[in-house]
Amino acid sequence: MMPLTMAKEGEENIIKKVGGKEDTRRFLENLGFVIGSSVTVISQIGGNLIVNIKDSRIAIGKDMANRIMI
Repeated sequence: MMPLTMAKEGEENIIKKVGGKEDTRRFLENLGFVIGSSVTVISQIGGNLIVNIKDSRIAIGKDMANRIMI
């Protein structure tokens, strides 16, 4: 397992774990970051990520991305 920030651009990955406090996990789950979902990093700018998840593009900060394990 590794954090989402370590993923290569354009590579499809499966979410294995979502960490952080309960509020953080619920927020990420509402965005579609649930265990078993596939996520693809579109681009990485200054540690911040633009990802494709469930046919949506979402921008997340580095601190949030580090809590998502693939």
